[in-house]
Amino acid sequence: MAGIITNNAANRPASTSPAANHQFALVALTSLFFMWGFITCLNDILIPHLKNVFHLNYTQSMLIQLCFFGAYFIVSLPAGALVKRISYKWGIVTGLVISAIGCALFVPAASYRVYALFLGALFVLATGITVLQVAANPYVTVLGPPDTAASRLTLTQAFNSLGTTLAPVFGAFLILSAATAAVAGATPEQLDAIRIAEADAVKFPYMLLAAAFLVLAAIFAALKLPQVEGSDEIEPITGGGSAWQYRHLVLGAVGIFLYVGAEVSIGSFLVNFMSQPDIAGFSEAEAAHHVSYFWGGAMIGRFIGAVAMRYVDDGKALAVNAAAVIVLLLLTVFSGGHVAMWSVLAIGLFNSIMFPTIFSLALYGLGKHTSQGSGILCLAIVGGAILPLIQGALADTIGIHLAFLMPILCYAYIAFYGLKGHRPT
Repeated sequence: MAGIITNNAANRPASTSPAANHQFALVALTSLFFMWGFITCLNDILIPHLKNVFHLNYTQSMLIQLCFFGAYFIVSLPAGALVKRISYKWGIVTGLVISAIGCALFVPAASYRVYALFLGALFVLATGITVLQVAANPYVTVLGPPDTAASRLTLTQAFNSLGTTLAPVFGAFLILSAATAAVAGATPEQLDAIRIAEADAVKFPYMLLAAAFLVLAAIFAALKLPQVEGSDEIEPITGGGSAWQYRHLVLGAVGIFLYVGAEVSIGSFLVNFMSQPDIAGFSEAEAAHHVSYFWGGAMIGRFIGAVAMRYVDDGKALAVNAAAVIVLLLLTVFSGGHVAMWSVLAIGLFNSIMFPTIFSLALYGLGKHTSQGSGILCLAIVGGAILPLIQGALADTIGIHLAFLMPILCYAYIAFYGLKGHRPT
């Protein structure tokens, strides 16, 4: 999932700092995109792991995404006010420190083996990630010409996807592989001890992540980042006093809600889906390794899109990619075995350009209302909290295979937005 644009970033000129300083800042900020991509995708490994530890059904396990993406809805606007008050640089540092605290809270959660504590730790972690994104994204939008903002966002999201590609391998090695080895051949009398060991398996990886966040916080505290000068006087394409009057923005917010919800829903079920006997019959550790193909496809697509989007119409590219995903989802639902597995994994390639493209199309022409429009789009990320719960309920009632029908409706709307809905009126 891509980052958030806030505080009129799309309409702000860069400061008079040398271009070299801007390039260095962009490289430094790219590391943050990597980290929050890594953290977000690690949830896809955490879901099947905690589902086993606490004997959860699919709906209950999707509470992980509800707590994580619910933080975007709750924290986005307060985070914007905080960043405006303390500056982008110290907003980044604050977000990194809060993220470190959230990771550290996994240790007591694992020690007490309480699911609610895991959910609380995830909410704190997501709060830090939200502050981090609100503070970091304005730099990406201003460090270059406005007409290449979508291309630049797509490029930075490619490094976000590098994090999502590596996270499943990290999680499979440090979390799921240990759990699989412990469960194999276990007697009923040993199961309780095994569950304790499974819960403890999250301690080491999340402590490593806490340390990484603290190191990054120290680095950014020492960095001299270029200033971003505001300009709230740029006129929008039409007169008026609110971003809500722009039909293409409101429809774009719906598109963000549905896209994030669909992407998170699909990613959340990949491990359990590929573990089904009629799909691939993988162990959870094997399935987690294959999740990297899903996110690796998104990474490749974003590197390609960073170049191609300079020459291809944004709306048409969005519609074509959404149509391709619909075809792949139909193959996933109405086939089985490795055809269904590779169909669902290939969706990542076509997801690649969707978030930054919808975001940039929705903000087009808002002028001085861009800040408000950005806040509206930020709130729409809550789709990642709500739609996975719906798919989880479907999986519990009609089965995990047929539950993939739900995202088809989301991508049908995204195709409409690319063809028609994004056009300003």
